[in-house]
Amino acid sequence: MRAGCAGGLCREAVGDGGRATAFYPSGMDSLVVDHPLAAALLTTLRDERSDNAAFRYALRRLTQMLVYEAIRDAPVEQFEVRTPVATTVGVRLRQPPLLVPVLRAGLGMVEQAHALIPQARVGFVGLARDEKTFEPVPYLESLPDDLSGLPVYVLDPMLATGGSMVHTIDLLVARGATDVTAVCVVAAPEGVAALSESGHPVRLVTASIDDGLNENKYIVPGLGDAGDRQFGPR
Repeated sequence: MRAGCAGGLCREAVGDGGRATAFYPSGMDSLVVDHPLAAALLTTLRDERSDNAAFRYALRRLTQMLVYEAIRDAPVEQFEVRTPVATTVGVRLRQPPLLVPVLRAGLGMVEQAHALIPQARVGFVGLARDEKTFEPVPYLESLPDDLSGLPVYVLDPMLATGGSMVHTIDLLVARGATDVTAVCVVAAPEGVAALSESGHPVRLVTASIDDGLNENKYIVPGLGDAGDRQFGPR
């Protein structure tokens, strides 16, 4: 049962005890992971007193929780496996996905995501932000030529204006991707709307949809610049 709509986002508690909340912007499926451990890790990421090492650690742990939820409904296949005492039925992912961290901030997420899904392939998209226009400036692209039928998980700690994410998904769709999930730590409603309005086949998994953007297009309350907080200023 939906709990209500505001700002173009409809909300519904799902899962055991309402620990995950689904948001349904027009035309897009989204999931906000609502869990005490996720909230504690997000607090560490938000806290300006957290140093680079603490930030990277919390980001790895929270990435694990987000990817776990993102892949919950992934198709699986059964196969025969032998234990030390008997033969039984095992399960594996039917189609291991492609992981695409958006550099540089997404680097802090890909190692943990790959540890969870070791069969996954990894591609890279590098984007910098033009501080005057706030538009993404591409500087790296390393993706398979054909993504037809391949699930893709785009990893970026922040979904602010949505420009970087939409640019990345443009590249994926141009290569035939039809199953794309954006995995972000925090999102702004403006970025969620941009994804929804892009018309691309994408869903969103995040730990929080924050209040909005400030005049410099940073998420409020957000967590600052995730790249700088992991690796130091450029």
